[in-house]
Amino acid sequence: MQIHLEKVRKFLENHSVLPKIVIIYGPTACGKTALSIELAKYSDTEIISADSRQIYRYMDIGTGKVTPKEMQGIKHYMLDIRNPDEEYSVGAYQKEIFPIISDIHSREKVPILCGGTGLYLDSVAFHFDIPPREPDWEYRDSLELLRQEKGNQYLWDMLATQDKEYAETIHPNSHHAVIRALEVWRETGKSKSELRVKKDPLFDVLFLTPYDGNREKLYERINARIEQMFQLGLIDEVKSILEKGYNPDCKGLSTIGYKEVIEYLDGKSTLDECKAKIQQGNRNYAKRQLTWFRKYNTSLD
Repeated sequence: MQIHLEKVRKFLENHSVLPKIVIIYGPTACGKTALSIELAKYSDTEIISADSRQIYRYMDIGTGKVTPKEMQGIKHYMLDIRNPDEEYSVGAYQKEIFPIISDIHSREKVPILCGGTGLYLDSVAFHFDIPPREPDWEYRDSLELLRQEKGNQYLWDMLATQDKEYAETIHPNSHHAVIRALEVWRETGKSKSELRVKKDPLFDVLFLTPYDGNREKLYERINARIEQMFQLGLIDEVKSILEKGYNPDCKGLSTIGYKEVIEYLDGKSTLDECKAKIQQGNRNYAKRQLTWFRKYNTSLD
């Protein structure tokens, strides 16, 4: 922690032409939230979430969302801004986050972005221009029928042959994201990776990660975290969301941790099998995150 505080101190003291932001990144369960809170207290600032699942209301335990107690009075943004069945994209994230950053800067604070969704972080750090597109519902429906017939992995494999870089950032069970990427490919003949046009940077960025490179320890933390989620009431959380009328196949509930619990509630797996699937899914996700974040040129492995 002291090393990170020293880096932040030097970063804040150094003169820069561009406005500054701090980005805290890393794989799931590596300690990003705790680090962000300590740094926000140290530098008297506010935190912006960069997590594609924590945008959803009601999905708290399964996404590892920071609790009001953990916030310690620090203002957080980009949490609970959509319902579980609403579409959301990195382009929408960009549109919402830039005014928040400007507002924090206007109060002479340096905002902290904290999260593990690489596309969200990239869109800010590297100022990608992401062209807006209207959804092709007919094509989406055809892909959904194909998914129901052949499974999530089949669609993911289709995407991997066209856009391996992007496919490696998402889980096959995140089929809404997979379908959207296939739709973009069909519309443009280009991958989502190719369509991200890099522009001149808007910010002077300090990248920090609490991950120390020890994968074995990370996987142990992931396994323990999943056990804790069940102790905190993950099953009841999923039941509550379903009781609100949300489709089990909606965008939010199709992600790691929720889909597996729904399968358990449907009698398709035992509780131990459910936990094991979620633990494995999160370990696989961590591997993809580590690959993605190597571009930030800080020590990960």
